[in-house]
Amino acid sequence: MFDLGTDWWAVVVRTAVVYVAVLGGIRLTGKRQIGQMAPFDLVLILLIANAVQNAMVGSDSSLVGGLLAAFVLLFLNLLVGRFNERVPVVERFLEGTPAVLVSDGQVVEANMRKEGIDRQELEQALREHGVADIAGVELAVLEIDGDISVVPKSDGARRTRRHFRQLKR
Repeated sequence: MFDLGTDWWAVVVRTAVVYVAVLGGIRLTGKRQIGQMAPFDLVLILLIANAVQNAMVGSDSSLVGGLLAAFVLLFLNLLVGRFNERVPVVERFLEGTPAVLVSDGQVVEANMRKEGIDRQELEQALREHGVADIAGVELAVLEIDGDISVVPKSDGARRTRRHFRQLKR
């Protein structure tokens, strides 16, 4: 129970590699909040957790090995959070940048494709903001947190922002 079945440094290195790989993979999947996840997103996260367990600790099933892996994950998460706050390049990589979806009533098709948003999803988000037609939008932006902010043409000073659920990727 307390004897490591794998060298401690191997658990640390393996855990760090898995953390970086999973973080990169999640970053590549796009801009979504936990509340915006579809059921298949939750299943994916649970399966990834199960799949990488052995990659982190190898054949070690000891309490110490599991606690060491957990400590390394917590430490790396703390480090990434600190770097994210202090280094703009890291912040842009991890969090991304906002994407303009509609500009002056015109859909920016390239950004729609890049972000994996179809026209129906955009129109749904606009309706949630009380805008009936794309032509009535001054600006619509997919924010880094997965929300869509909308500035209607009729009132440029009024900004609305609501969660856009089930953003497909």
